[in-house]
Amino acid sequence: MKTTQAPTVALVGRTNVGKSSLFNKMLEKPKALVSDVAGTTRDRNEGECLWRGQIITLVDTGGLDVDFADEIETNTVKQAELAIKRADVILFVVDLKTGALPQERRLAATLAKSKKPVIVVGNKGERHSERLSVNEPEWQFPNLPSPIAVSAARGTGVGDLLDVIYETLIAIGKPPVDPVTIDAINVAVIGKPNVGKSTLLNGILGEERFITSPIAHTTREPNDTLITVDDKRYVFIDTAGMRKHGKVKKAGGLEAAAVRRNERIVKLADVTILVVEATEPIGTQEKILAGFLKESGSAVIIVVNKWDLVEDKKTNTMNEYRNYISASFPFLAWAPVLFVSALTKQRVKTVFEWIDRVQTNRSFTVDQKTLNAFLRNAIVAHTPAKGKGSKPPKILGIKQVGTKPPRFDLMIKAKRTDTLATSYIRFLQNRLQEQFKLVGTPIKVHVKLATSVSK
Repeated sequence: MKTTQAPTVALVGRTNVGKSSLFNKMLEKPKALVSDVAGTTRDRNEGECLWRGQIITLVDTGGLDVDFADEIETNTVKQAELAIKRADVILFVVDLKTGALPQERRLAATLAKSKKPVIVVGNKGERHSERLSVNEPEWQFPNLPSPIAVSAARGTGVGDLLDVIYETLIAIGKPPVDPVTIDAINVAVIGKPNVGKSTLLNGILGEERFITSPIAHTTREPNDTLITVDDKRYVFIDTAGMRKHGKVKKAGGLEAAAVRRNERIVKLADVTILVVEATEPIGTQEKILAGFLKESGSAVIIVVNKWDLVEDKKTNTMNEYRNYISASFPFLAWAPVLFVSALTKQRVKTVFEWIDRVQTNRSFTVDQKTLNAFLRNAIVAHTPAKGKGSKPPKILGIKQVGTKPPRFDLMIKAKRTDTLATSYIRFLQNRLQEQFKLVGTPIKVHVKLATSVSK
């Protein structure tokens, strides 16, 4: 089904004027990291804002007053400029507490030449006197309207601001759209710092959507983008590089907040892409991430990046590396392994095919008759093994109780569930994977006592 594209509104301004706080308040959820540290927001951060029963797309951006001291700052400005270029309306956010700075006057002059509607927003207007200051000469920028006073921290004036935004969009023929159910596959991309996650996403999306840099921890917060390919919708989420919890705890601050947010995102993701580096050995960080994925319920694709840098490749090099992956992540043996080069875009587009495939498998259902036959054959192939207790329990049946991922209840006749060996549960999970070709999705088998089922 063809959907209407929501108009886009970009929030721009210098660092620490409260763009991310205002972004969160307008979305009514803490989507962007908020901090007193200048430069917290680096990539564009998008979200859907519902007001008056209709939707617009908001884009948060990094500060435009950086001094281009490094590659990250240069790319931050580049992302903000792209957001301005694509926006239908621009929100120029200023800080009423600090007064108009010279860099804001330069930015105001640039925005006035953009030939796009610009709404000046005076943020941090907690006090009445601060809100009244928007009428003073220092806040009157040539060819731009007087600021609308708001307080993102308290929510004061935000409703009035949204009214102006919506009226402006209607006036330029880009009206907000009716809400539609977004039937999209949520794809999280994780890996240790500087493994090439953002470069991979840029290759998949076909544009420089996410900031890339050889500096570790370039991405500080999960950033997402919604795209449509062949009438299918995908939300791709780039996440900060995840390190050992001990190191993150010591680092504290923004990095710790970013990692906690990553963990929540992976739990909500339909598909998670774990990126490893072909030219580096798999270490503790990757194993911690893989172990976390085992419990998340997300479908998993393992992407081996920088495959173009592997020297002296032979016909069996890929199979050898798959065996290495399997030995490193034995509990993710069901996950497909892809070999790509994010930089050269080698085999990057195959990622879409695998996302569709593992998501389909994650939604797998099987009828009871087929499931009964499966269990009979599995018991013949491998008799139940005992766990705690003097003998293995009798298995009475199995039934599917859910999807995303596929979940099954295994009924046994016993006084306690641990009388069946955990190794036998793994055997059934592996057998389900193999028989029904459920590559890429975890399988959950929960042991239940027959007495508790019959109640």
